[in-house]
Amino acid sequence: MANEKYKITVTKDHLVFCSGHFISYENSKCERLHGHNYRVRVEIEGKLDENHYVFDFIALKDRTKEITDLLDHRMMLARNNSVIEVKEEPNRVVVRYNQKEWIFPAEDCVILPIANTTAEQLALYIGKCLLLSLKKQHNYIPEILRVEVEESFGQSATCELQG
Repeated sequence: MANEKYKITVTKDHLVFCSGHFISYENSKCERLHGHNYRVRVEIEGKLDENHYVFDFIALKDRTKEITDLLDHRMMLARNNSVIEVKEEPNRVVVRYNQKEWIFPAEDCVILPIANTTAEQLALYIGKCLLLSLKKQHNYIPEILRVEVEESFGQSATCELQG
């Protein structure tokens, strides 16, 4: 029993979000506005509890879905990007990159505390939100939490966080 390791994984058709974004790359370039149908996969590693499971699958799916629902059908913008400026105004969000400017209705945007809306940074954001939710709602801190964000078939990034 001393060498036992356990891991649970959830990935379901409803752990998805369809969102718009664009990223900066190569230090100063900016790609065109586009979107993806993202899919999220979550893994938790830990010890078995008194019920002989790592964590409740249903609760993990529910907590993850709460986070993906906040991203769904939104324009995702990175607050901490060094070349893309995001300015919140009362009813709109103004985004600037060099001579380009986009104006979005505020209610259609989600401004994330990340540096870029890459799959890697989205996985980090979802992972941090999920850790907070698990602690707050279930008083649970996993030993290891992995979040994979797939932005298109066969193209994904994973972030691992240790609790």
